[in-house]
Amino acid sequence: MDFFEKLKGSLSKTRHNFTDRIEELVGLSVSVDEDFLDELEMILISADVGVKTSQKLIDAVRTAAKNREIKGTDDVIPFLKKYLAEMLTDSTQRTRIGAKPTVILIVGVNGVGKTTTIGKLANYFHLFNYKVMLAAGDTFRAAASEQLKIWGERASCDVISHAEGADPAAVVFDAVKAAVARGADILFIDTAGRLHNKANLMNELEKIHRVIKREIPDAPHETFLVLDATTGQNAVTQAKVFTETADVTGVVLTKLDGTAKGGVVVAVKEELGLPVKWIGIGEGIMDFRPFEPDKFVEALFSSDK
Repeated sequence: MDFFEKLKGSLSKTRHNFTDRIEELVGLSVSVDEDFLDELEMILISADVGVKTSQKLIDAVRTAAKNREIKGTDDVIPFLKKYLAEMLTDSTQRTRIGAKPTVILIVGVNGVGKTTTIGKLANYFHLFNYKVMLAAGDTFRAAASEQLKIWGERASCDVISHAEGADPAAVVFDAVKAAVARGADILFIDTAGRLHNKANLMNELEKIHRVIKREIPDAPHETFLVLDATTGQNAVTQAKVFTETADVTGVVLTKLDGTAKGGVVVAVKEELGLPVKWIGIGEGIMDFRPFEPDKFVEALFSSDK
């Protein structure tokens, strides 16, 4: 099964909650009137597209109908597909790999799949012959380093770690030094996922940034925020905290295969202004790819037949 077919399958719950209901509304409606738009808005909100983003989409449909771009209900879905693809597209979508080493910081709360995401990213770039290293900067969660080492073995890359409870900045310092000395192309840095105290989180991330910049002034080159798609709008709330404390450059959405709330992809991009850079659609090491808006929208509106 190719990745597009896997993506289609992974979005089946979201499609049932989103696309299928829009198709049903289109089939039962005579015209794009205010009743139709109200129903459409409720469908969008229930799929966790978000209130603000749903209103923007409804306004766009209303304007298109007024300007006769949408002549009848049958034109609504083609319009939404085009509009959503454009909305999700971002010039910074691709991961920036240029500097050697390229330093990529991974942030997010515990339980969203940060460590697994790092392992899958490491494997992805290893397959393209990049020399990858990992830094076990989450020294607070029990067995986080051991989990990262297992992923490191799978992706054939070195892992720099200290004992549990060590200073994360010290781990990062050693990892950056080692990445430079060993000629690594990419260094992924895991971080603790604590959100109970925003000040502590900010101080820790600032310290990590200082340590990195002391060795590589223009690093980190990317900061990926990992979000669990199954949490829907809660993921957007989490993201807002991290965008206030970290210079987030893009989002990784995990567990899209287990949710009916796939509309959160649109909410993340529109409400936070952050590109979705990677998506996870399963447990396998290959069920993880760069996010492609056109393919995502096509899979979202594809038939299950």
